[in-house]
Amino acid sequence: MPDQPVYLDHAATTPLRPAARAAMLPWLGERFGNPSGAHRVARAARQAIDEARDVVAEVVGCRPGDVVFTSGGTEADNLAVLGAHEARPGPVLCSAVEHEAVLRPVHAVGGRTVPVDRHGVVDLDALAALVRDAPPTLVSVMVANNETGALQPVDEVAEVVRRWAPEATVHADAVQATAWVPLPERLAGVDLVSISSHKVGGPQGVGALVVRPGTPLRPRALGGGQERELRSGTHDVAGIVGFAAALQEVLRERDATAARVRALRDRLADGLLARIPGAVETGPPREERLPGTLHLCVPGVESEALLFLLDEDGVCASAASACASGAQQASHVLAAMGVPAELARGALRLSLGWSSSAADVDRALASVPAAAARLREVAA
Repeated sequence: MPDQPVYLDHAATTPLRPAARAAMLPWLGERFGNPSGAHRVARAARQAIDEARDVVAEVVGCRPGDVVFTSGGTEADNLAVLGAHEARPGPVLCSAVEHEAVLRPVHAVGGRTVPVDRHGVVDLDALAALVRDAPPTLVSVMVANNETGALQPVDEVAEVVRRWAPEATVHADAVQATAWVPLPERLAGVDLVSISSHKVGGPQGVGALVVRPGTPLRPRALGGGQERELRSGTHDVAGIVGFAAALQEVLRERDATAARVRALRDRLADGLLARIPGAVETGPPREERLPGTLHLCVPGVESEALLFLLDEDGVCASAASACASGAQQASHVLAAMGVPAELARGALRLSLGWSSSAADVDRALASVPAAAARLREVAA
């Protein structure tokens, strides 16, 4: 296996940006204050947190005071769903293709899922029917899917909810989308927004939930009352500072990076479809997906075996979401899209990011077809 792997799993986590690392280093050493204190060392830490809050607010399109820092996207999603439900118990809806961090809390409170079309995009007519039938207190729809990259019509979802259930809270998981698409206009009608640091080139273990004024929400972590008493716990100052630095890089470079990565993704997709007979590109048209996401289904191939061979050849990829065990699980996203189970068994997600290069694409164009052909030969 080559010494330097080709990393094509940016949707799972993306490498730490140099600017984020540089911003964090002082807070891992000589700068160490607890932002909840009153002395000058603590005040310096609190100022760093406040400056980071300003950056998150600019990215999402909210007030700095609306930003609640969390340990990541999963905690933000859980706080949104469970906290909103505890504040206003009632019917809860989410799309059938949500990340497990939303889907499992929704199921835990007895919520229902909204179907999607064959592209994995939420069915607005079905949503309207469900909202009219039993007006929900919370509706959650992600901005972009973590497996296929499909962009969701979050603004239209909010309009449907406002029309038929004006008191309902609307939540959007923007974890996958933040690095790629401008959020303020898309999220103008949304009450709660989840974002995550390690998807944009910041450190792992940091995220945020935007809570707009007047949104009913109960805390899930009780203690010292940090973050407007919505999320107690001592702040990870270094992580939050790194998160903000990565977001600043996103704001500066997003359009150029998206255009560059989209071209790489399209070359990769075209090359693999030409080299792997029968391969199917899943999701909506490419212009309606995140620039860095390519999802394929390869007939006659098992995902786990394919990923093993790719890893042996130095290519890091995935089939769906990353899970705790690292094992591949059946995709609820593909099932909701109506992808036949036999085809879904050959799912492959190749996701590019800010550090991806043409050399990465070249390596994948050589490695993936060879691995697929080898597995088909064995199965024949």
